[in-house]
Amino acid sequence: MYIWPDGVGRTVLPSVDSTMSEAARVAASSTFPQWILAHSQTAAHGRRGRPWVNPVGNFSATLLMFPTEPPELVALRSFVASLALYDAFVAVTGRTDPFALKWPNDVLLNGGKVAGILLERGSSHLAIGIGVNLAEAPERAAVEEGAAAPVSLAHETGALVQPEEFLDQLAPAFAHWEAQFTTYGFAPIRTAWLARAARLGEPIRARTMAETHHGTFETVDAFGNLVLATPKGKLSIPAAEVYF
Repeated sequence: MYIWPDGVGRTVLPSVDSTMSEAARVAASSTFPQWILAHSQTAAHGRRGRPWVNPVGNFSATLLMFPTEPPELVALRSFVASLALYDAFVAVTGRTDPFALKWPNDVLLNGGKVAGILLERGSSHLAIGIGVNLAEAPERAAVEEGAAAPVSLAHETGALVQPEEFLDQLAPAFAHWEAQFTTYGFAPIRTAWLARAARLGEPIRARTMAETHHGTFETVDAFGNLVLATPKGKLSIPAAEVYF
């Protein structure tokens, strides 16, 4: 049975423009962390402002936080969120084998994208947006060419999980990894993430805003950067889209 983390709020909305926007509004008058879940979103977005397709029955939530670390450390919470998602998936399916973490912010199920993470920093808050294809996956045409095909938890595993049930697992899992992060730093988070990483030691492509790099996915460094082994030597990449 789950134990909801102490001091963390929980708001469930039938509909909202986006949970990220709602978190920004709430942040102006809030001082404590809280999860904001919506069963429907009318103006959701993903990375770089891309529309986020959210069929009925899928999971859309944002964790509002008020971290005080420097921005480069705050950004590492994408790894905390990834580990929490992994644990939540294991909790609701009883399986570890089909799940893997894709740098920088996706969770894969049987090689397809089942969940994504988006971090947005405000003047005093951090919003961690999480979308999970619990019931349905968007059409393949809804994602950019070359990206991992979207899949749903229900179709791939047969697990029928309601959004609020998933939050019951995700929130405590996040609290666990957050405690590790704030107590011991990024090192244990990095180790745990690499143990669950997709395509570690294999060839991948990393596309930045300026160019595409080809190489072997060697590791994630102490700053969360992707490290590629290329014919020209090791390359550390802070931000990119990764393709297999």
